[in-house]
Amino acid sequence: MYKYDNYDQQMVDTRVEEFRDQVRRRLTGELSEEQFRPLRLQNGLYLQLHAYMLRVAVPYGTLSSAQMRMLGDIADKYDRGYGHFTTRQNIQYNWIKLEETPQILADLASVEMHAIQTSGNCIRNISSDQYAGAAADELIDPRPYAELLRQWSSFHPEFLTLPRKFKIAVIASDTDRAAMRLHDIGIQMVRNDAGEIGARFYVGGGMGRTPMIGPMVREFVPLDQLITYSEACLRVYNRYGRRDNKYKARIKILVHELGKDEYTRQVEEEFQHLLSQGIEPPIAELERIKQYFVDPAFETGLSDELDLSDPDFRLWVERNTEAHKQAGYVIATVSLKPVGGIPGDATADQIRLMADLARDYSFDELRVTHAQNIVFPHVKKADLYTLWQKLDAAELSTANLDTIGDIIACPGLDYCSLANARSIPIAQKISERFVAKQEEIGEMKLKISGCINACGHHHAGHIGILGVDRKGKENYQLLLGGSEGADTSLGQITGPGFDEDGIVDAVEKATEVYLAKREGDERFLDTYRRIGMAPFKEALYG
Repeated sequence: MYKYDNYDQQMVDTRVEEFRDQVRRRLTGELSEEQFRPLRLQNGLYLQLHAYMLRVAVPYGTLSSAQMRMLGDIADKYDRGYGHFTTRQNIQYNWIKLEETPQILADLASVEMHAIQTSGNCIRNISSDQYAGAAADELIDPRPYAELLRQWSSFHPEFLTLPRKFKIAVIASDTDRAAMRLHDIGIQMVRNDAGEIGARFYVGGGMGRTPMIGPMVREFVPLDQLITYSEACLRVYNRYGRRDNKYKARIKILVHELGKDEYTRQVEEEFQHLLSQGIEPPIAELERIKQYFVDPAFETGLSDELDLSDPDFRLWVERNTEAHKQAGYVIATVSLKPVGGIPGDATADQIRLMADLARDYSFDELRVTHAQNIVFPHVKKADLYTLWQKLDAAELSTANLDTIGDIIACPGLDYCSLANARSIPIAQKISERFVAKQEEIGEMKLKISGCINACGHHHAGHIGILGVDRKGKENYQLLLGGSEGADTSLGQITGPGFDEDGIVDAVEKATEVYLAKREGDERFLDTYRRIGMAPFKEALYG
C-alpha cells in the first residue's frame, strides 16, 4: 500500500498545526461559528445533534494494521469506545470534543492518515473496489490510479470551492463493487480492441434528492491521459455548475440539463486544450506509485482445499469469502452487521483485533467496504479456520454478506442534524425479524437512509427505505428495484409511507411476494424486474 513521502507528511503535518491555531481562536472567541465552519469542514469536522463528528479519510478503502490500530485507539481515547465505518470507505467518530480535534489529527498524521477533504464542496475521498489487488476477476489493480487521482485532487486550487461536493470511484472489473455509476465521476479500467488498457468514463451519477445514473461520456482514455481527462470533466462542471441553488449544484444536474452530448462535446474541447498544456503527471510518478501496490509475497504451490466439516465455518465461507487471484488464498470479509447491531459500528477492541489479525493473516492489510464491512484481502486458505475462530470469539463472525441481514444504514436522526427519521432502530428490527429467513431469501441488498441526502444509498437497494418527516412524525417510504452493480438501477417508491413498525412489516410483505413468485434461483431483484411493481403494491396496500 502507498507510503507517504516527505511532501505528503509535511502536507498533513502543516494542516494539523494550521487547524490547531484555528481551534484555539474559535475557543477563545476570536472566530465566530460562522467564520469557523468552513475551516472545520475542510478538516472533516461536523457539528451534529449532540456533539462534533469527525470523518477520517481512508483512501480507496485501504488500511495497514498500524493505521487500523490507531483508529481503535482514537475511538477509546477521544470517543465512546467505537467507530462507525461508512459507505464512502471512511470512518466517523460521533462524540468528539472540539478542543481535542487537533491532537486527533496529529495522531492520525503519525500513521499517515488525515481528515482533509472529507467534507465541503471539494473532491472527496477517492473510493475503489474493496477487493482491488486481490480479486480474481479484475483486469489490473485500480489503486495506483486512485492514488494518482488522490494526489492530483488534494489541495487542487481550482477545485477546492466547487459548486458542490464531488465523488470519484475507480474500478477495474466488470463486477461493480463500488457503485461506480452512482458517483459524480465513475472510472472503469478496460482493455480496447488493440489490447491496450485505459479508462472508461461515466459522469453525472449520484443519489440524494435527484438520483441519476451516470452516462458513459468516453469509451477509452489512455492511462497516460487519465488526470487530464478528469480535469477536463471538472473544469466544465466548475465553469457552469449552479452556485445559486444547492439542490441543483451537483454535476448530475449539469449533465442532465446540458445533455450528455453537449457536456461531452465541451469536455472533449477542454481535454484537447489541456493536452496542449501538458498537465499530466510524468510517467515516472505513476511508476513510483505503482511500486507501492505490487503483490505481497504470496506462497506458491498451496492447496486450495478447505476443511468444511464445521457447519458454522462452512456457512461463513460460503457467505463471507470471495475467490482470490492467487491459488491457495481467499478474500475474507468481516460483517459489521451482527443480529440486532448497528450497521458499520465496531468497538475499539474489535478494531484493534482486526488490526492484529490483518498483521498475522493478511499481509498487514485491511479494506473498508462500501457496505460498511471490513475485508482481509489476502488470507491463506490454510489459515482461514483459525482466523474465523478468532473472529467468532470477538463476535465478528456473522455470516450474512449480501443477505437481508447485511443492511446498509446511515446514522440517521440518532446523530445527524440533517436527518428526518432514525435509521438505526429500523435496521435493528429488520435484522432481528429476518434472521431465520436469511438463507431462504438469499441475495438481498437492503439500504436505509434517514433523509433525502441518501447517505444510506436507499435508491440503490433491492429494497430501499427512506425516512421522511410527515407532519412532525417519522415516516418511512419503501422503494423496490434498485441496484448499484453493473446492472445499475434506481429504486421506485411503492406508495404511501409507513410508521416504524409498519415499515418492518412492509419489508416482510415484499419478501413474501418474492418468495411466492420467484422462479428457479432468481434473486429478489430478478423477480421484481420480471413481475414489476403491481404484485408488491397489491400486497402492501390491498
